[in-house]
Amino acid sequence: MAKLILSMDGLVLKELPLSKERTTIGRKPHNDIQIDNLAISGEHAVIVTILNDSFLEDLNSTNGTYVNGQPIKKHFLQNNDVVELGKYRLKYINDTPSQAPSPDFEKTMVLRPDMMRKPPADAPAAPARGLTETQAGFRAGASVPAGTSMGGGLPPSPPPPPAPAPAPTAASQIGAIQILNGANAGRELELTKTLTTLGKPGLQVAVITRRPQGYFITHVEGASFPVVNGAQLDAQAHPLNDHDVIEIAGVKMEFFIKR
Repeated sequence: MAKLILSMDGLVLKELPLSKERTTIGRKPHNDIQIDNLAISGEHAVIVTILNDSFLEDLNSTNGTYVNGQPIKKHFLQNNDVVELGKYRLKYINDTPSQAPSPDFEKTMVLRPDMMRKPPADAPAAPARGLTETQAGFRAGASVPAGTSMGGGLPPSPPPPPAPAPAPTAASQIGAIQILNGANAGRELELTKTLTTLGKPGLQVAVITRRPQGYFITHVEGASFPVVNGAQLDAQAHPLNDHDVIEIAGVKMEFFIKR
């Protein structure tokens, strides 16, 4: 589990595990990490942790949030990053191996027109489900086993019926989103990555995560939270169901299970 090491002037004050999906930092008592110092805003910053990854976002604080000496608005935290809040330091420690080398992982993918492909109008239709001719008996072009009579006598025993395909599980399903409004209406994006970021940085950003239990959407950045089926979400991860309608940064899109 990732954690933060809080220090000031080189003196370690405490270790703070990132056990929640949303960890707030600020001067006010209701924050998960309270730093009672006038240089810290009442609600200074927030860390959103999804799977093994954490995003840091400055909440329009008065004195700003710095990572490794650089001012940030939103930052993908990496092992040994040092978050600077006034005189205080929060060192981010995450010994979990990064998933970045995996082809099924993408840290951020902001929805842009050039990332979406619309199927061509002349694309061949998908084959109808069910048995095809060659699935009903011998395969086309298959040789007849030796000793099998093709003339008189008893006909060969019919092959056993094919076993029914197992029902798809949440882990094996592939979801997608389709844009419903604007210039990109009708375009689709498959959600094959572990983490897909959607929205407009600086305005509103959310992430859709693919987990063994299915797909979940979580707010990451912006004053407004995503809307699903007309209801505004809160800070917690929200499971997505087939044909849910999502609205992020003024763009409406439909989530659906593709296969």
